[in-house]
Amino acid sequence: MKVYDAASIRNVAVVGHGGSGKTQLVSALLFDAGMVNRLGQVDKGTTVTDYDEEEIARKHTLSASLAYAEWNNIKINLIDTPGFGNFFTDTRAALRVADAALVVVDGVAGVEVQTEKAWAAADELGLPRLIVVNRLDRDRASLDRTLDSVRQALGRAIIPIQLPIGEGNAFSGVIDLVAMTAYTFAADGSGKMSTSAVPAELAEAASSARDALIEMVAEADESLMEQFFDAGTLTQEQLLKGLATATRAARLFPLICTSGLRNIGVQPLLDAVLTYLPSPAERPFTALANNESVSRPADEKAPYAAFVWKTVADQFAGRTTMFRVYQGVLKADSTVHNASQDKPERLGHLIVMQGKTATHVPELKAGDLGAVAKLKDTRTNDTLADKAAGIIFAPIAFPEPGLAYAIEPKSRGDEDKISTAMHRLEEEDGGIRYRRDAQTHELLLAGQGQLHIEVTVAKLKRRFSVEVVLKPPRIPYRETITARVEAHGRHKKQTGGHGQFGDCKIRMEPLPRGSEFEFVNETFGGSIPRQFIPAVEKGIQESRLRGYLAGYPVVDFRVVLYDGSYHDVDSNELSFKTAGWLAFKDGMAKAHPTLLEPVMNVEIYAPGDHAGDLMGDLNGRRGRISGMEAKGLITVIKAQVPMSEMLTYEQHLTSVTGGRGSYHMEYSHYDEVPAHMQQKIVATAKAAGHHTAEEPA
Repeated sequence: MKVYDAASIRNVAVVGHGGSGKTQLVSALLFDAGMVNRLGQVDKGTTVTDYDEEEIARKHTLSASLAYAEWNNIKINLIDTPGFGNFFTDTRAALRVADAALVVVDGVAGVEVQTEKAWAAADELGLPRLIVVNRLDRDRASLDRTLDSVRQALGRAIIPIQLPIGEGNAFSGVIDLVAMTAYTFAADGSGKMSTSAVPAELAEAASSARDALIEMVAEADESLMEQFFDAGTLTQEQLLKGLATATRAARLFPLICTSGLRNIGVQPLLDAVLTYLPSPAERPFTALANNESVSRPADEKAPYAAFVWKTVADQFAGRTTMFRVYQGVLKADSTVHNASQDKPERLGHLIVMQGKTATHVPELKAGDLGAVAKLKDTRTNDTLADKAAGIIFAPIAFPEPGLAYAIEPKSRGDEDKISTAMHRLEEEDGGIRYRRDAQTHELLLAGQGQLHIEVTVAKLKRRFSVEVVLKPPRIPYRETITARVEAHGRHKKQTGGHGQFGDCKIRMEPLPRGSEFEFVNETFGGSIPRQFIPAVEKGIQESRLRGYLAGYPVVDFRVVLYDGSYHDVDSNELSFKTAGWLAFKDGMAKAHPTLLEPVMNVEIYAPGDHAGDLMGDLNGRRGRISGMEAKGLITVIKAQVPMSEMLTYEQHLTSVTGGRGSYHMEYSHYDEVPAHMQQKIVATAKAAGHHTAEEPA
């Protein structure tokens, strides 16, 4: 396998909404570059980059995967990314290690929710982009309508450098507006390309579109603008150079026409990647040196530095670590330094990935993407760097999970297996969390949405032979008091010999939300000996954690111990602990206890024509709308909604928007549950047999 230097590499993330044809397009790119001997198809489960069983079954990309094409002696690293919001964490990671993006847009549907999110993420990173209007062979496909959608949603700096020859079933090729040449393709999907002059019936449209292209390229550069005003046009050399410069600087975004399924326009796309998108040598990278941001070139003579952007876990193959070499050279069978953990790490075989197929390489130079198997300590977001490099890479920020489910093993004794397998999957997927809820004692699996959790459960079964049952989690309600009261707890027991005696008086006071619990000792004069004070607090603490109304912890209150009495012989720690429990129970009965529920900050992304329905639904879920904002074709609705009302939200959103909506939520605060709902929650808790402070353990 040939080793490439930075100038001979292009790192390209392929992004866009689910169903826009990204994976099929990557399949065509690999086929036309001669990397595979047949054109794989998503519907047949034969593509290179959708190789996971779950992806093949669902016919959708669920995880970013790597492939590479060699074209005119240049290596194009392609990262095929998921197009659904549940798996957007992988898209973010892919964009982080790419130097450019192909933004794939469906020729019928136009720009959709995840296209906008991917565009915004690429904007944050300043990445150059090509817009690929794909699936132009479909019924009702239209470049004009798609271009309107793209410019409205993504900005005016998008300019076609091609026009389609025919649309829908008649789509047979493209006109290159830079070279003013027509390329037509065989109807059998072989990719066989013929070159000819622009067809006469399209000559006027092509000339007009080329004039618009020249004008936009001139506007992007002051010196070219002067040339344009002087001559009324640009030379071919000025146009080509100006377009490439503006594209690499992310000032202009050329638009290209393709059909991945029928293999039309794919070879001109490969040429465009080489011509207009930058190599790692042309894009200095950013890292941290002594906690300050520094910019460095992709210099293969510098000390090595690489960043781990993805980990894949497998029960049998172990852990595969994917990284980008930013400077220097990584060599197989060498020991490197993990700068994030300050540990040595032994590299075995270095590999480049063609989907799931690994090919060994002796070394990987600055700018290249590669992988290594079975590293001991290295995880996603770690930096592998020579101490002499003195740099570390900032971690990718993964969003907190927005939805959790309780999981139970189907078979007894599988709990330990669940834990081991889940920790492996957490290494692979930065968007999931696995934990035991300290309050409800349930095992919780949290992810970016229901589909994300379902896919994780499928991986548990397929990869680790662990089957689990998914259940909606028990909502982590809290209890609190609403009145300031005084209470008394007296424990006296005589059983022959030494008895038990403890007596305490407390004051209970509400505190602001989020204050949890305070205990204050204001006794004086030895009314309660000092050694028994902690026992009173312990009795109250244990009781408040068991709850009073429905078995949920009591929070946001203060207990002031101000008086009590004791017996020289019969008083002990257990007696005062019991007295503390009795005082707490007495106080709760008088302090007007109430239930609190977690309220979530929710952001919903959906096409604007669904906004009214969605806001009406949120009101029905006791939500409070805090704002609405239009971003291109997408409307963003912000609201605060009780967690209990959001457990079934994903199914509703999918149904209303036809799968075009997505949402994100995170914890905001606790608020009081309406009285009529409290009665149901308390009754359900009692029926389920949850212990409370009224029933000491």
